[in-house]
Amino acid sequence: MAQSTQVSLLTSDDLYLFNEGTNYRLANKFGSHVVEVGGRKGTYFAVWAPNAQHVSVIGDFNKWDERANPLQVKGNSGVWEGFLEGISQGAIYKYRVIGRGGRFQVDKADPFAFHCETPPKTGSIVWKLDYDWADGDWMRERSRNNSGGAPWSIYEVHAGSWAKNGHVPDYRELAERLGDYVKKTGYTHVEFMPVMEHPFYGSWGYQTTGYFAPTSRQGTPQDFKYLVDHLHQLGIGVVLDWVPSHFPSDEHGLVNFDGTHLYEHADPRLGFHPDWKSMIFNYGRHEVRSFLCSSAMFWLDEYHADGLRVDAVASMLYLDYSRQPGEWVPNAYGGRENLEAIAFLRQLNEELYKEHPDIQTMAEESTAWPMVSRPTYVGGLGFGMKWDMGWMHDTLEYMQREPVHRKFHHNKLTFRGMYAFTENFVLPLSHDEVVHGKGSLIGKMPGDTWQKFANLRLLFAYMFASPGKKLMFMGDEFGQWGEWGHDWPLDWSLLNWPMHEGLRRWVGDLNALYRGDSALHATDFDPNGFGWIDADDSQQSVISFLRRDPSAPERPLIAAFNFTPVPRHGYRLGVPLGGFWTELLNGDAPDYGGSGQGNLGGVQAQDASWHGQPHLIDITLPPLAGVFFKPASAV
Repeated sequence: MAQSTQVSLLTSDDLYLFNEGTNYRLANKFGSHVVEVGGRKGTYFAVWAPNAQHVSVIGDFNKWDERANPLQVKGNSGVWEGFLEGISQGAIYKYRVIGRGGRFQVDKADPFAFHCETPPKTGSIVWKLDYDWADGDWMRERSRNNSGGAPWSIYEVHAGSWAKNGHVPDYRELAERLGDYVKKTGYTHVEFMPVMEHPFYGSWGYQTTGYFAPTSRQGTPQDFKYLVDHLHQLGIGVVLDWVPSHFPSDEHGLVNFDGTHLYEHADPRLGFHPDWKSMIFNYGRHEVRSFLCSSAMFWLDEYHADGLRVDAVASMLYLDYSRQPGEWVPNAYGGRENLEAIAFLRQLNEELYKEHPDIQTMAEESTAWPMVSRPTYVGGLGFGMKWDMGWMHDTLEYMQREPVHRKFHHNKLTFRGMYAFTENFVLPLSHDEVVHGKGSLIGKMPGDTWQKFANLRLLFAYMFASPGKKLMFMGDEFGQWGEWGHDWPLDWSLLNWPMHEGLRRWVGDLNALYRGDSALHATDFDPNGFGWIDADDSQQSVISFLRRDPSAPERPLIAAFNFTPVPRHGYRLGVPLGGFWTELLNGDAPDYGGSGQGNLGGVQAQDASWHGQPHLIDITLPPLAGVFFKPASAV
C-alpha cells in the first residue's frame, strides 16, 4: 500500500494566480506528477475541490480504499494535495470526493490527467510526458508558415475513422499514412476534430472530459506527439479542435465535482446547454478561467499545436442561444450578451498570442458578432481567424440548385463581397455539412454523375480562388458518395475509379496553385488583393474576378467560373495587362474527368478596354468549370 507524505509543489504564487484566474499553466502543478522527494520516488497529486469534506486518492495500489491515502487541503485555496510514495507511471487512480456533511460521495477522474483509461473505463493514469521532438526546423519556421499571409489549406480529419480498417488506427500508424496522403494532395495543415479524451465515441470528441489528455483509444500521449512531430517534419501544420463551450454530465467528469456546481453554473438557465444536453462552464469563476486557459496553453506548449479551432463560440457569446423567452438570464445591463464569456475569450486569446505569437486561434462563430478576429485593444475578441459560415451556407444552397435556376439566385455568390474583409475568414466545407442526414458533398450536387463531379470541381475551384483560408473535410476531396460516419472508414476504394482520382488530382493541383502563387494567399484578408471583373452576369451564371499581391503587381491572377453546363465560347474578360495570358488550371481538363474544352494553353490579350480594364481577352469558358489565367511573363 502506498504511503502518504505531506509534500507540496504548489507555491503561494501558484495558488494566488489560480484563485485570481491568471494561472495559465496549471498542468505543471495540478493533477498527478511523478517526482522524487528526499530520495523517495512517488507521485504528487493536487486537485481543486473547495467544497469537499474529504478527498483521497484511490486505485489498485490501495485496493480503492478511501481511508488509505487522504489528501490534505492547502490553506484556504480549495486545493487538496499529497505525495504517495511508490506510485509511478501507469498507476490507475481516481479521487474519492466526499461532500460536506457526507451527503455526496463520488469517484472522480482527475481533471488534469495526462492519460486516461480507454473508454468505457474512466480511470486516470499517472503518466510522464517525456518525448524527444524532431520538428525543430518546423518550429523555427512556423511564424512564416502560420502567418495570416501564408497559405492555409486545411484538411479536417476525424482521427479515429480516417483510416479505420477493422480497428481504430493508433496515432503512429495514422501518422505515416495521413502524412503521406496530405503531402501528396498538397494541404498545408491538418485540423483534427477533438482528440481530447471523451467517454462517448459518437460525440466525435465534442463532449470532452479530459482537457489535458489525448484519447487513449489510439495510443499514449507520446504516440500523439509522434503524430504531430511526423506531420511537422513533412512541413504540415497541426490545428486542434478545442471545446471550452460545454462539457458532458458524465458522473466521473467535471459536473458537480465536489458536491457543488464547481465548474458549471448552478442555475440551469446559465449552466445547461439545451442543444447538446451538456453543462456550460462558469466563465465568471476565476479558477474556471485558469483551468480553461491552462488547457489551451497546454496543447500549444506540450504538443506543439500550430493553432486551436474553438468550437461553438456563438453559444458562448449569447445568453439566449437556443433558448426561448424565460429560459435565460439577462446580463447585468439587461442584455443577451454573455459578458463573462466575452471577457474569457479575450483573456484567452491575449495570453495564447503573448506566449505563442506564431500560432493561430480560429473561431467557429455563426452570427454577425463584430470583430471576432480583430485585436482586443480595438474591441475585438482577439481570434486570428473566423470560420465564414455564411459563405458555406450560401454557396452550398446555390450549388445544390439545378443550373437552369441559378441565375435567379446569383446574389448567393456575390453577396459575400459585401463583407469578405470584415473578418479574417476561413472558408469551411466542414464535417457539419456531411452528417445528420445531409448526405455527402458530391451527393448534394445536381445532375447526372458527370455533372455532379463537374459541379464539385467547380465548387472547389471557386473556394480556392476566393479570398480566405480554405478548409475541406476528409473524403470530400475524392467525392465519397456516402455520408460520413465515425464507425466506418472512408471509402478509399473509390480512388481506383478515374472520376474520383481525377477529383483528388484536381484538389491537389488547386492546392499547388494556391500555395505557390502569392496572389491567391498573401491577401486573403486584404481588400487590396481582390477586385471584381464582372459580378453581374447572372443571365449566364458567370462570375469573374482578379486576385493580386500588391507587392507583385505584375503578377495578377484571373479566375472565371461558369455555373451552367453550357460552354461559353468567346467569353470576354477585361484584364489589367497586355500580352499572352497563360491558362494555369482548367477544371474541365480530361485529367480531372472533364470534357476537354479550354484555351489550348492560353490567349492573347487585345489592346481594347473592357470591364474597366485597359485590355481584354476572349476565352472559352468550359461547362461547369473554373479557369485560372496569369500573364505569361509571370508564370
